[in-house]
Amino acid sequence: MQIENPVLTGFNADPSIIRVEDTYYIANSTFEWFPGVQIHESTDLVHWQLIGHPLSTTTLLDMKGNKDSGGIWAPDLSYADGKFWLVYTDVKITEGAFKDATNYLTTAKDIRGPWTDPIKLNGVGFDASLFHDDDGKKYLVQMEWDHREYRHPFNGIKLTEYSAEEARLLPETGRIIYHGTDVKLVEGPHIYKLFGYYYLFCAEGGTLFSHQEVVARSKTLFGPYETQPGEVFLTAFDAPENYLQKNGHGALVETPAGDWYFAHLTGRPWHHDTESSHDPRGWCTLGRETAIQKVTWDKDNWPHIVGGKQGSRFVDAPKDAVSQVYPLTYDEKDDFDVASLNINFNTLRVPFDEKMGSLSANPGHLRLIGKGSLANEHELSLVARRWQAFHFEAETAVKYEPTTFQQMAGLVNYYNSQHWSMIHVTWNEINGRVIEVTQNDCGNLTSFLKEEAISVPDSAEYVYFKVRVEKSHYVYAYSFDGENWQDIKPKLDAKILSDDYVVQSYGGFFTGAFVGMASVDYSGYDLPADFDYFAYKEK
Repeated sequence: MQIENPVLTGFNADPSIIRVEDTYYIANSTFEWFPGVQIHESTDLVHWQLIGHPLSTTTLLDMKGNKDSGGIWAPDLSYADGKFWLVYTDVKITEGAFKDATNYLTTAKDIRGPWTDPIKLNGVGFDASLFHDDDGKKYLVQMEWDHREYRHPFNGIKLTEYSAEEARLLPETGRIIYHGTDVKLVEGPHIYKLFGYYYLFCAEGGTLFSHQEVVARSKTLFGPYETQPGEVFLTAFDAPENYLQKNGHGALVETPAGDWYFAHLTGRPWHHDTESSHDPRGWCTLGRETAIQKVTWDKDNWPHIVGGKQGSRFVDAPKDAVSQVYPLTYDEKDDFDVASLNINFNTLRVPFDEKMGSLSANPGHLRLIGKGSLANEHELSLVARRWQAFHFEAETAVKYEPTTFQQMAGLVNYYNSQHWSMIHVTWNEINGRVIEVTQNDCGNLTSFLKEEAISVPDSAEYVYFKVRVEKSHYVYAYSFDGENWQDIKPKLDAKILSDDYVVQSYGGFFTGAFVGMASVDYSGYDLPADFDYFAYKEK
């Protein structure tokens, strides 16, 4: 049996992996998407199932107004004292000299919850993890942020003792224990006590194609730490043809038989036919995904990736693995005939509630109440799921009666507030109810049909929309009966929905493409749209 990477396809970044008895769990970043933190489980490291999102209430996570790619960065999942511990960071400021990032801790006896109300830890820096030492003491390990313009902002890895009895950190114990290598941007730390050493695994080099994972160790917890000699533990920076790119930021896990594996962030870039595979390095529209590599230890007890530091697509699974193939957690067609959204659906920043919509107001439909535009960071009625394949189709049908051009409802492909496209029903002064296709590219809006917007017949109760994604581009289509479809030009360039495209113009962005349904009414009259179904089918 082999692991085929990535094991978690689509936007599943910054994995934190643990094993409890015979079951493995991975927690992933979710950034501004709600609910917060994705958790998958497996018994063999090959087959994985999405089982929940711990941060499902505004008590645990309040992101209204968070910036694009703010929110949940690099959660850490651990197990000790008979319960699960989850440390997570809510980042409020993403641009400029400051990173206002608050770290929290929540616990649960069952991985499926309930999770306790959060304990505020600190705001020293992001990527915090919890180390449980074998003497019962606990420590928060995190990167420290430095806003001073004359210093590097990634100041090093800080270790601070946590008092479980007092439910607080002991800031007077905090010390920088590792400054990283000359590659800098040291982050994503995890500590493991093995072979008489404390091992510190860290990400470096930023989370694009120069990403890497380094290892250091010390005989004492607070150091000094020695960086692993020789080649770096994990990176594809010098292997541009490798199937997996951006490799770094991960966590270590041991099997019951004593084998070791490393779950890590990765990306799969594609290129236009006119582009070099080296420059630009490529476009990862599926976002940063999760891969797993096997680890071996040399005679000096330093770890190495089996198959080479660049990471492999196919990896031998654990010999003792209990294989379990999980059923899909979604139907290809969701008819909205249950009382809650499918586990694969997400909303932006705020939960799906009666302010946003309803699954009962019109039985068999998802009602979305028109709110702000797709550029809104506070109130937005959008329900979407990850792109998880390079080739797929998504389809929906909407019942909608707009009376102004400020009202729009339809099918959306979304990266962030400045990068998205939408085929929708709206209104214009010429034909009344019409179909339009719009795209927002770096904040610049293009309406493709304009005065030639397609008139919707009065007899059409529903308007049907479809998108066909073919890796480098995608095409929208419409129908008035759900059987006869008409494509709408142009083909849209999929690269606009990738980290790699967005980062060329501003900031650092860390999510991936989503497809879903949206209802906009920035006129403020809260016009609802009723969606009859949503279909997602990979090719």
